[in-house]
Amino acid sequence: MDPLPGRPTTRRHPDHLVIWKIDRLGRILRDLIAIVTTLDGRGVGVQSLTNGIIGTTTAHGKLVFGMFAPMAEYEAGLVRERTQVGLIAARRRGHKGGRKPKMTDDLIGKAQRMYDARHFTMAEIATSRGVTPMTIYRHIRTEATAH
Repeated sequence: MDPLPGRPTTRRHPDHLVIWKIDRLGRILRDLIAIVTTLDGRGVGVQSLTNGIIGTTTAHGKLVFGMFAPMAEYEAGLVRERTQVGLIAARRRGHKGGRKPKMTDDLIGKAQRMYDARHFTMAEIATSRGVTPMTIYRHIRTEATAH
């Protein structure tokens, strides 16, 4: 890492990267190990606040980190699986994810008629529909989108 201009080039040892949880540093074990190894090579230890105050600056801390890292990856995998199962179940019940669209077919039609009348600016059309001009551009046909 190149030092910043005007900054001292010496580093206080040991430096620590303090993280909330191990899985916040890396999503998969391979990445987590690569990040910790790179930081260790630069003289920077990693300390986790919620996983039993794990630190990588001692042999004991490295052992505990090595034991917790696969568990963190496992926990993240469980969360992903549960989320997917929940989304699939919601779709089967007829629920659709995401925000409700601001522009209904009726509002799009009104905005298109206002645009076609050539009496209103895009900002005025957007304000009258309670949306941004970009939302109007996305939903109506203009000369640029007609080609």
